[in-house]
Amino acid sequence: MSNAKVNDLQAFLAVAQEQSFTKAAARLGVTPSALSHTVRALEQRLGIRLLARTTRNVSPTEAGERLMHSIAPLFEQISAELEALGELRDRPSGTIRISCTDDQIELCIRPMLAKFLQDYPDITLEFYVDYGFTNVVKERFDAGIRLGESISKDMIAVRIGPDWRLAVVASPDYFARHPKPATPHQLMEHTCINIRHQPAGAIYAWEFAHKGQDFSVKVDGQLVFNSIMHVLNAAVDGIGVAYVPEQLVAPYLADGRLVEVLEEWCPTFQGYHLYYPNRRQGSAAFAAFVEALKYNR
Repeated sequence: MSNAKVNDLQAFLAVAQEQSFTKAAARLGVTPSALSHTVRALEQRLGIRLLARTTRNVSPTEAGERLMHSIAPLFEQISAELEALGELRDRPSGTIRISCTDDQIELCIRPMLAKFLQDYPDITLEFYVDYGFTNVVKERFDAGIRLGESISKDMIAVRIGPDWRLAVVASPDYFARHPKPATPHQLMEHTCINIRHQPAGAIYAWEFAHKGQDFSVKVDGQLVFNSIMHVLNAAVDGIGVAYVPEQLVAPYLADGRLVEVLEEWCPTFQGYHLYYPNRRQGSAAFAAFVEALKYNR
């Protein structure tokens, strides 16, 4: 270790994983220039180039790739062992980072949040709202939330909500100006509010089912969001027709701000699950979070 200090290796690892000095610097809480200097000094001491730099990209060289894959698990193990020391305290402690969407927070997290934080004052919860199906292992999240049917088999999955379906809704004012659709295909004649989950991804095609047949309809409209909450708000404002989770829209249907159509065409989806890799099982703080979030039928 005489030629490579632990902090230098952590600096290199952050840049190699992020493939960006700017992102790695934000992660470590230093300036990009200081980080670049640290990595260059490490390369000089080792006598080998670890990163290939261009004006736009940073990527590990063959030697850098080898070093990254060999030391990353060691740092993860150190982090896990330090977290495990929290079990020797009277109360679980630590930070838990979760990747999820805003409607998942509203439906699954918010109902348990206040009590959990009160019961575990030494635990910090960090939620990152993202519709892009983030790789929780690569991005170093402790867990993520997805529909049960879309979780990789190598992950542990814990159900945190009931099965649910999407609902086609619009405001009474909108339906006063436009005839209600009798079939999903008639939605193509309406102004619909769309969602795009990833910046480079396709706009979500609305999924339906009828008499055992699944199909989708690509609807059109002037608005596209990447957040279901904004889709819901636009529908309440009378801008168009939205396709949103039934649980989320229930209060708006109850007080008449929204009207539902095409109920018999909307399929049921497997409920939300918290998913995480095996390495997260050893933390007392994480175990407490999973237990508090677990869905009881």
